Amino acid sequence: MRVGRAGLLYLFIALSLIAAACGGSDDDNGNGGGAGEEGSGTGEHSEFFDQAQFEEQLAQRDIEPEGPEGEPWLQAIEPEMVDTSEFATDAPWNVCFSNAAVDNPWRVVGFETMNAEVDAQSDIAEFTVVDAEANDEKQISDIQDLARGDCDVLIVSPNTTEALTPAVEQACESVPVIVFDRGVNTDCPTTFIHPIGGYAFGADAAEFLVDNVDSGGNILALRILPGVDVLETRWSAGKEIFDDSELSVVGVEFTEGDAARVKSIVSDYIQRFGTIDGVWMDAGATSVAAAEAFEDNGMEVPPITGEDQNDFLTKWEEDGLTALAPTYPTYQWRTAVLAATQILSGEEVPKEWVLPQPKIDESTLGEYVAPDMPPLFYALCGCQEMDGFPERWTE
Repeated sequence: MRVGRAGLLYLFIALSLIAAACGGSDDDNGNGGGAGEEGSGTGEHSEFFDQAQFEEQLAQRDIEPEGPEGEPWLQAIEPEMVDTSEFATDAPWNVCFSNAAVDNPWRVVGFETMNAEVDAQSDIAEFTVVDAEANDEKQISDIQDLARGDCDVLIVSPNTTEALTPAVEQACESVPVIVFDRGVNTDCPTTFIHPIGGYAFGADAAEFLVDNVDSGGNILALRILPGVDVLETRWSAGKEIFDDSELSVVGVEFTEGDAARVKSIVSDYIQRFGTIDGVWMDAGATSVAAAEAFEDNGMEVPPITGEDQNDFLTKWEEDGLTALAPTYPTYQWRTAVLAATQILSGEEVPKEWVLPQPKIDESTLGEYVAPDMPPLFYALCGCQEMDGFPERWTE
C-alpha cells in the first residue's frame, strides 16, 4: 500500500509535544539540575559527551559537501562509498519503513516530505509504513514483522538507540537496512543517514551568543528534557563553548517543550537576575514563547536562538530580533527514500551519509521565512520544489 498524507494536524501535534516529553525534571519548578543557583554555571558533562565526536562535528561544519549543487538532500560530507550490487533487484519495489513516531511538528513535516518523495519515484510500487508510536517494544516487533515480509529494503528511524540495536541487527540478516535521523549501535545497516549532528547544532547556537552578548552577560539555557542523545550532545557543545567564554550561564532549565512553562521560567529568571542577556535553546519549538516572555515583562528580546520552525523565523523577521536558527534539516527524510532507490538499483551509497547542516542567520533569513505556510512548518524540508507544494504541507 502507498501511504497518503500525514494530515499535518499542527495543533494536535503541538499539544502532543508536552505528552511526548516524558521523564521531565525532578522538581516542580522545572530545574534541570544543571544550574539552580546564581552563577552556578554549566554543570557537568553528561554520559553522552564524546570529545572526539564533538571535535569532528565542529570540523565538518567547514567541509564542502560533495553532490549536486542546490540539492543538499543528495550531498554528503566526506563520504566513504560502499558497493550495493548484491541488493540490486528489478522494479517495481516494496519499500518498507519502521517509523519511531509522528509525534512532533518536525516529524510531521519530515514524514510528509518522505511521502512526496515516494510519490515521485515511479519504481516504488508499495510504501509499507508502520508507526511505533514512540514505543520501543512495538518498534522491535514492527521491524521483526517487516523483515519477515516481502520488503525489498527496510528504512528505520529508531525510537531509541540501544533498545532498537538488536532488532536492526537481526533485520540486516535478511534485507538491506537504511537507518536515518537517530542511530543504532551497529554498523550493519547499508547506510546511516543524518545531518552533521547535535554538537554542531549546540555549538552554532552558543557561538552566536558569545559573538552577540557583551562579556559578563547572563545566559539562560533552555532544554526540552534529559537523556535524549541528540539533545544531550547539543547541550554538551553549548557547555564547551560557554565554559571557554566570558559569559555567565545563570540557569540550565528543562521545559518539557511546554510554552507556558518556558514563559514561567524566563519570567522567573528575569525577576531573580534583573536581566537576561541571551537565551540558548536546544530546539526551536518554544523559542517564540521565550521571546514573548521578555515582551510580557516590558523588556526587549535579547539575542536568542531557535530553529527553522516558521513561527520563530516569522517573529524574527517581523520584530527585527537578534537571532540565529541552527537546524537539523527535515530533508533527510527525502534522502532515506532516495537511498533506497539507489541501493535497489545496485548503486554505491555512503556508508555513513552525513548531510550538510546549515544555520540560518540574518543574511539568509529572507530565504526561509514562509508567510503563507503554517507556524509549525520547518523550512529546511527540501520540499519547496516538489509536486504538491505547498498544499500537501498545509492541509
